[in-house]
Amino acid sequence: MTASNATEKKPLWLLIEENILDLGSQDISGGNFEESIQRIAGELDNAGYNVSHHGGNLLQLRWAMNETRKVGRPLMKDFNTAIAALTLEDVADPYATTNQLIHDIGKTWPKLKKSERRSDVIRIVEKTKLDLFIAKAKGLPDDEGIRLLIEDKVAPEVITNALGITGEKLEQVDTEMKEERAERERVVTLLGSVEGKSNEEKVKHLFENNVSEELIIEMAKVDPGVIDAVKKAMEAELKEKQRLAEEEAARKKEAAAGPSLEDIPSDEMLDYIESIREIMEFSDQEKEIRVMCEQSSIPKGLVDIAVSEPDRLDELEKKAEG
Repeated sequence: MTASNATEKKPLWLLIEENILDLGSQDISGGNFEESIQRIAGELDNAGYNVSHHGGNLLQLRWAMNETRKVGRPLMKDFNTAIAALTLEDVADPYATTNQLIHDIGKTWPKLKKSERRSDVIRIVEKTKLDLFIAKAKGLPDDEGIRLLIEDKVAPEVITNALGITGEKLEQVDTEMKEERAERERVVTLLGSVEGKSNEEKVKHLFENNVSEELIIEMAKVDPGVIDAVKKAMEAELKEKQRLAEEEAARKKEAAAGPSLEDIPSDEMLDYIESIREIMEFSDQEKEIRVMCEQSSIPKGLVDIAVSEPDRLDELEKKAEG
């Protein structure tokens, strides 16, 4: 559906029938009949249709009036009643609906079966479908109405005008829908990579690739119970990984800190102290001292003393010298 707000000039036959619809029963009987024809002809002339001075057009009007008098009611009364009864389900296929309308109404109004009128009826049915979609969209919560019309390929200007939204809002929802479609395509690819695997393996694979739980249930077609079981298993696995990571971090931290003061051999202690003094001659900023000491692999305990109690270095040096 790509209907827009653009308006087209109505075909003459349809405008004739709409004008006849406005007539009263007294206008198509007796002495008023000819006067009604001339009045409608004049109104059509004023609307830009040459009827009064065009033999074929005037004859078309006269035939329509004769048919109305013969049936006893305007064609558009039957036509509008049929259109008003249509539902979204009825207009799912506008062409099939048009065929049925023409068949049903054409039993009473044979001229509606003319081939040149079929395209006009199709346009009316398509407009009815659009109106029904808009009515449904207006009754939906949040952005669901906008989504409905975008999915049905309704023209952007029709959506903004019908729902009273800005172009920016429409673009926002359209972008969200494109992102959702892209995500669905990604999930299809992810599921393809675990085809033939158990549901548990599929769910785990999707979770590991940051797919939402809602989308997993929908696209992997698994029960919520499977989701819960996999989540619990993954939580336990995550806790174990976290425990191992913490242990490794502690080990690295301990290794980086170096040996305790008591475990440092005397000759190494003297070398470390000498290096610290050289560094402290270069800078008196604690941060810089620590960085350079770390680069020189000086034990952290000794560095802490250097920046907080530098006088203790002399004491440690004497002790190391024996």
